[in-house]
Amino acid sequence: MDSLRPHLTAKTAVVVLVVIVIATLLRNYRNKGLCKYPGPFLANFTDAWRFFSVLRGKSQLTLRTLHDQHGHIVRLGPNSLSFSSPEALKSIYGLNNRLMKSAFYPVQMQLARGEVLQSLFGTQDQDYHARLRRTVSNAFSMTSIVQYEPRVNDTVRVFLERTQELYAKPGVQCDFLHWLQYFAFDVITEITYSRRAGFVDRCEDVDGIIAWLDKIFDYQAPVGQMPWLDKLFVKNPVRALLSKHGFTDNSSGTAKFSRARMAERLSGAYQNDSMDLLTMFLQAQKEHADFFDDGRLLTMTTSIALAGSDTTAITLAAIFYFLARYPKCYQKLDEEIEDAIKTGLISDTEGIITWSDAQKLPYLHACIQETFRMHPAIGMILERVVPPQGMEICGEFIPGGTIVGCNPWVLQRQPDFFGHDVDIWRPERWLINPTAAADSEEQRLKRMNSAMFQFGGGTRTCLGKHIALLEIYKLVPSFLRRFEIQPTDDEEWDLHTAWFVKPRKFDVVITAKETCLPER
Repeated sequence: MDSLRPHLTAKTAVVVLVVIVIATLLRNYRNKGLCKYPGPFLANFTDAWRFFSVLRGKSQLTLRTLHDQHGHIVRLGPNSLSFSSPEALKSIYGLNNRLMKSAFYPVQMQLARGEVLQSLFGTQDQDYHARLRRTVSNAFSMTSIVQYEPRVNDTVRVFLERTQELYAKPGVQCDFLHWLQYFAFDVITEITYSRRAGFVDRCEDVDGIIAWLDKIFDYQAPVGQMPWLDKLFVKNPVRALLSKHGFTDNSSGTAKFSRARMAERLSGAYQNDSMDLLTMFLQAQKEHADFFDDGRLLTMTTSIALAGSDTTAITLAAIFYFLARYPKCYQKLDEEIEDAIKTGLISDTEGIITWSDAQKLPYLHACIQETFRMHPAIGMILERVVPPQGMEICGEFIPGGTIVGCNPWVLQRQPDFFGHDVDIWRPERWLINPTAAADSEEQRLKRMNSAMFQFGGGTRTCLGKHIALLEIYKLVPSFLRRFEIQPTDDEEWDLHTAWFVKPRKFDVVITAKETCLPER
């Protein structure tokens, strides 16, 4: 009998383990009654379904297919629901609801010498977010943005000159996505530090920052579906302690870059007499010394570099991609720009279109807005947590603690809001139809705008929205005035989704054209 005891003990342990696993899976399945909502079978039991769905790099397409099959509410995990109706936006992201962000977001926060940088984007603390946003909001006001325009002009000018030198030649191909990433990163560093990082000048990924960003987003997106993995692999106490005391350095690439630029400014090694974001942040630090310390200043500059370059570059690439695929639209935009210059509607400012002049081009606006709709840079659900008392979303009572959210790739292709041709890039949908009733057209545009989610919503709307728009509205017409592009491949581009939806490849041939001048 004694010889059987180890065998029985091991057998008992296996049985107990199996019972625990089955009980856990059943509990997950029945969790809060969410089993009444349709979705992938495995998603009823474990978040591993979400993890592997995102890991495959096509999660936004998978999610749209699920909503097409199952309707406006889909279960994506034991405690997670996705909503596809734009009507859910007000409930989940409305200014008055202030739903807390989920545990997905701390995974996105960067590290600097063992310390987690509590960013505006990543923090779950609503009060902290509100205070930090108030502290820095002046730097992102429209008044301040206009003051940054000369800095954007400098980078646009260099970008156009380098494009001419490097790519406007017979037989030369341009990796246009990376080239636009270089532009976007240089713009954001110019606006932040009054000093370009040198991506465009050197035509290379300076210090491998862009490659590092790709890797970090490929990590954050799937791991954010099971956030406990981040605490195990990256933000664990042992690694933090070793980094804090200098044995290792787990600082992010963007944190290192930002710290170096800040040190230059504070040491006087690089002087600046004009307005930039760092100047605004340093002023805010003087006014809020008890709260806005060096760590939080570093957090702000790091966050801007982290998100501000990729999203803008993706949008720029998508605009040029769709123009190339829809030649009639390309020609129409070209003609609008040329006619505006010839007639003096917009000024000739050293070949660069001003922000104010770009606002006078309705078809340009329509092309940009339609690109935001068809290809929002964000490919993930922006998750929120239902408050303890529960709430109603789209006519359904959702229990407290449930993770809920919307994905712009799903929201912005709803036929009820955007028409039957939601898979067609048609800028004209954003223009007033002169043959229709004015009130009806105004309501149609208002309804479409209410379903747009490319910059998030509510109190957590992207703070850098106006900077991104400034870059886009200036570069697109300035580039088209001087160059023509033609993709080297007629096939649809292959997209990879981590946090952002990026094309794997977008090679083009660039041809210089005769610059249009005002009629004298």
